[in-house]
Amino acid sequence: QQVTAEVLGQLEHLALVDFRDAEGVQRLREAIRFADQLQEVNTDGVEPMDSVLEDRCLYLREDDVTEGNCTKELLKNAREKVEEYFVAPPGNIPLPKLEDQETFLQGS
Repeated sequence: QQVTAEVLGQLEHLALVDFRDAEGVQRLREAIRFADQLQEVNTDGVEPMDSVLEDRCLYLREDDVTEGNCTKELLKNAREKVEEYFVAPPGNIPLPKLEDQETFLQGS
């Protein structure tokens, strides 16, 4: 399956992973090839599982609040915050322009 520059850009944006070099693109292609094999598995008549533990049920615990009103204390751990929210880092890589990515994809 072909990896287009548009799909590559979307994946980089979602995963914050750098696919700008040939090695990164090759690893992505191998992952897609592996995932495509799953489409060949015949699952007719197989019911979806609720759990990977076939012989046991998973029980959900009650969601009981035992502590609270600790927002200020928790926000002390934040490197950066806005109002009462943690600010997540922008990602571990700068996102390249779409036209810069196409050079690695032309050999496919």
